[in-house]
Amino acid sequence: MVAAGRDPTEKLRGIASRAARPETEAGAESRPVHGGVQTEHAEQSGPAGSEEDSPKQSGRYARLRHSIGRHPTDVIRMAIAAGVVLACVVAAQARGINEVETAIFNEIQRLPGWSTRAWQVITWFGSWPGIVAGAGLALYLGRVRMAVAVASSGVLAWALVVVLHALVDPRAVDAALLAGSVRAHGTAGFDFPSLHVAVIAALATAAAPYVTRLERYVSWTLVVAVAVADAYLGTGLPLDVFAGAVLGWGVGIMLHLVLGAPGRRTAEPSVQVALRQVGLVPESVVRAGRHPLRPQVYEVISADGERLQVKVVRRLHRSAGPGYKLRRILASVRVVNEPGLSTPGHEVEHEAYITLLAERAGVGTLPVLLAGEIEHGPPFLIRQQIDGRPLSTMSAEAVDDALLADVWRNVRALGSAHIAHHDLTARNILVDSSDRIRFTDFTFSRICAPDRENCQDVAEALVSLTSVVGADRAVESALDALPPATLRDALPHLQTLALHGRFRRQVADRSRLAELRAKVAERVGCEVPPFRSPVRPATVAIVAAGGLAAYLLLPEFASLTEVRSVIAHADKGWLAVTAASGMLAVVASSWAILGAARDPLPVGRTVAVQVGAAFTGRTTVGALGYYAINLAFLQRLGLPRSDAVSVLVLNRAATVVVTGIATLIGLLVIGRAVPIGSVSIPWWAPVALGAVIVVAAAFLVSPYGRDRVWRRLMTMLRKVLAATGPTLRQPVRAAQLIGGETVFLALSAAGIVATLSAFGAHYSVVAVVAVFIVASTVGQLLPTPGGLGAVEGALVAGLTAIGIPTPTAIAATLVARVLTFWLPVV
Repeated sequence: MVAAGRDPTEKLRGIASRAARPETEAGAESRPVHGGVQTEHAEQSGPAGSEEDSPKQSGRYARLRHSIGRHPTDVIRMAIAAGVVLACVVAAQARGINEVETAIFNEIQRLPGWSTRAWQVITWFGSWPGIVAGAGLALYLGRVRMAVAVASSGVLAWALVVVLHALVDPRAVDAALLAGSVRAHGTAGFDFPSLHVAVIAALATAAAPYVTRLERYVSWTLVVAVAVADAYLGTGLPLDVFAGAVLGWGVGIMLHLVLGAPGRRTAEPSVQVALRQVGLVPESVVRAGRHPLRPQVYEVISADGERLQVKVVRRLHRSAGPGYKLRRILASVRVVNEPGLSTPGHEVEHEAYITLLAERAGVGTLPVLLAGEIEHGPPFLIRQQIDGRPLSTMSAEAVDDALLADVWRNVRALGSAHIAHHDLTARNILVDSSDRIRFTDFTFSRICAPDRENCQDVAEALVSLTSVVGADRAVESALDALPPATLRDALPHLQTLALHGRFRRQVADRSRLAELRAKVAERVGCEVPPFRSPVRPATVAIVAAGGLAAYLLLPEFASLTEVRSVIAHADKGWLAVTAASGMLAVVASSWAILGAARDPLPVGRTVAVQVGAAFTGRTTVGALGYYAINLAFLQRLGLPRSDAVSVLVLNRAATVVVTGIATLIGLLVIGRAVPIGSVSIPWWAPVALGAVIVVAAAFLVSPYGRDRVWRRLMTMLRKVLAATGPTLRQPVRAAQLIGGETVFLALSAAGIVATLSAFGAHYSVVAVVAVFIVASTVGQLLPTPGGLGAVEGALVAGLTAIGIPTPTAIAATLVARVLTFWLPVV
């Protein structure tokens, strides 16, 4: 509690002013530590009043000493390193060399020859000069422990590599691999693993806890440089280099376990030193509870009798992990994830800032006094110590209506300030000695939160209160404090997929959550929202399209070098024709819009708008942007919305008819162009097709399929036929509509034909056009922006099927798509 008569803001100013003084001045105010911590401090720092407790000795070296420790996760890291190295040993003993390794090695060998001397110098960092230089620099800076760790790790890594060289035979490779390299040792073999990389990785890992983040980045950049140098100079293959880096990393981790490392421990003495640095004089520091996954909390009594709470954040919260985020993606309501926090220091500053804003908005909190960071240790947050009990420890009888009303008052205050707490568990709702509610732990909170996030807080508070007092009292108290509309908006958030595990654990019985939903729906006069299946057809289609593209395209890119050669020798004149056909196709698309409109449209403006509509159509899923732009354009011209929609529906119908007829013809042409005997159809393809047809038929004859799909499809078809009739009875409009779509398709197909001519390919024009039409249809069926992935995969597969070489087919597909599809909209 704050001393009598003192305001928390005044106290904050006093601490901040003392923190601004020089360290020696702040240390001069310190006094011997009393209470239960004195014995531990005396054992580590000598008796009170000794030279160890002098202001000079209570600075960075004391903080470094107190933060030295070991962390259990280092054991896991060591195990991972050992497993990876063993797997690399097994791979190194296999006969031959992986194609990926060969490609990487050959690419590195293409670095300019004049850089050889520089790469040779870089490898010195992974040898005894690097060990001596690292340890010497640490001694020069006065970091004796760092020097010992660096020297020990380098020597140990060297010894382990020598042992592995004796146990693992050199990797023999084909002479063709080294044909283009004059720097390699020859075909005698490559030692496994790389000595230089192992040594420099061990040095970087051992020094990491003692240096700044920028210095760590620089050291690991040097590790990468040594790895490239080893491959360039021919002293190691990529697998050898990788295994050396993992081995060095594991050796550095092992040194941290053996010798200890800064930042691995936060003991009471280090908290005392940090408090003295900011001008506070602690009388006693006692750790409150132990939890390996939560921040450490220390209860502090200062020299002037003030009771404080120091929260030390050793690592970022991992409560919002991948599993939780996946559940929220699958939820039938949009749930906002917690803020992305980059470091523990960022987490502490974030919580302090939002706590101050919430306190200003009238929310009961634990008042924040200061946030800082322990040198060579984790960041901390200093708050006032408030006596009280978490709501989770109270019985239902002990929670009266006044307490429930105070909870909702604070929730309402958060919403008025547009602050979303996102962690209103019963454990984070504190009832102080004056029976006032205080919210704690604003780690996951957000500011400038929209109303839906406050509804999420309301839902979380309902779950927490239900776990203590039951659903009836929780809902009744919420209705007394909040408008029914707020509870109605919070109702969809009361589902297991939208709630974090810490809330689901509060109501372990799923029936209690269902009871809460039913109670809220009954009291606000609405139905319980159906939590529909989270699997969206569009999502499945996009994943299928991406998988199809990867399946079709990735094997073809093995000939990427030949593809680059084909593109480099392309005829520039034919490529200009390709680009022109793409431009003219955008203009041709405007003819269809002109023909679909009942009243004449301005030609110039319509053509200009189609350029913008082409951009939005090719960069949005399902070409929705194309129709949105044209709908706005037609309404701006004065057409009623119903007439504007009719124009777009008619245009879409013409596209489907023209494309469908062209696709059927194209399939027949492709069938004649491809020898049936050369086509190998896997056994599962007809089985899968038959299964899809059976499932689709069963779905359409089911009650749901008849009501929700078949009837809507028939209604849409009748509307299209009704809109098409008047147009087809006007020859000029019909010619514009059908002709525009046909010319657009023809010009787009002309792009791939011209591109093949630019590459000197021998082909049948009719077969190529047929392949393009079928591939474009595949792109329209899958809701990816511009059919990205699906069109390219189908084009490559179709062109190679009609006899065009794979490198030429890939080059033509990529160049034609860029020049005819993406370049016009740019």
